Amino acid sequence: MRKIVHIDMDAFFASVEQHDAPELKGKPVVVGGSPSGRGVVAAASYEARKFGIHSAMPAYRAIRLCPNAIFVKPRFERYKEVSDQIREVFYEFTDLVEPLSLDEAYLDITENKKEIKSARKVATLIKEEIKARTGLTASAGVAINKFLAKIASDLNKPDGLAVITPEKMIGFLEELPVGKFHGIGKATEAKMHSMHLFTGADLKKLSETDLIRHFGKVGHFYYNIVRGIDNRRVKPNRIRKSVGAENTFSDDLETLPEMHDRLRAIAAKVSTRMQKAEALGRTITLKVRYENFESVTRSQSLDYMVSDEETLYGVATRLMEQTEAGIRPVRLLGISVSNLNLHDDEEDDDEQREIPKTNGRQLELFEV
Repeated sequence: MRKIVHIDMDAFFASVEQHDAPELKGKPVVVGGSPSGRGVVAAASYEARKFGIHSAMPAYRAIRLCPNAIFVKPRFERYKEVSDQIREVFYEFTDLVEPLSLDEAYLDITENKKEIKSARKVATLIKEEIKARTGLTASAGVAINKFLAKIASDLNKPDGLAVITPEKMIGFLEELPVGKFHGIGKATEAKMHSMHLFTGADLKKLSETDLIRHFGKVGHFYYNIVRGIDNRRVKPNRIRKSVGAENTFSDDLETLPEMHDRLRAIAAKVSTRMQKAEALGRTITLKVRYENFESVTRSQSLDYMVSDEETLYGVATRLMEQTEAGIRPVRLLGISVSNLNLHDDEEDDDEQREIPKTNGRQLELFEV
């Protein structure tokens, strides 16, 4: 059974502006064009949203709704920079990341790099790492598929976390207002209301044939989602190019001997993963994150392919000599191996897999 997380940054553009200019915190910030011209709202802070301001709204209308709104020109290069920091966090947990935009992504954490069984715990750690590195909050939704995870991330915004477990899935969907279903817009919601369809339970009463007759081909989608069926896999937009592992320590490491001990365990884990994947690699990279969240990497490329623990550990310890580890406290260590002998030849057959049944012992596989 899959464990999918949907991460959605809270009022991303506006939050970046408030973070970079603390004097804007707590104020109605609008990112977009000038209200004196033909500008359009690109994003609005939660303080501005209280006045009814939203993205794509004409700027002149926004200033009428909130005369005290502070307009800021978009800085897309800055937003991309912060987005890259956020994605770095994602890839520390899984390579199965499907970015939807600068501030939103799906993650498949079924077999995450931290080997954490609890999906809730993984989502919590991701949120904490994003906050620690960027100063921004994210909302997360956890479920067995993308559709449910997307809905869950909207439930407790901002800075929210919601988990829809398999055993609660059907009841949740039956009680959900049709307008809250991702993919049902205002016009469709109004049409459904005219048909006395107000909740998922109402929608569920219609056959697939009826839904297609009333709403066209999308009726097939409605028929499935109200039953929690969504077989879409998380599609990463990059080919996996490395195998690695890392460990964030509950207490910062102060001395080289204890760092070497932890590095040995990490090397063993990377070696095991490489052997399981029948992978060999030439380039070994050490990652060190100091107590203030500053990260550095050091790499060495070999003339031969390796996967054994001793070589990984030996190269990593030598690379550590090029860092300030032992002088400065360390909160994270990681080893990765790249320049692999692998090819991206996985078959894209996930779309054909049926959604797992949610009765019996299978529920135990979704640990929250």
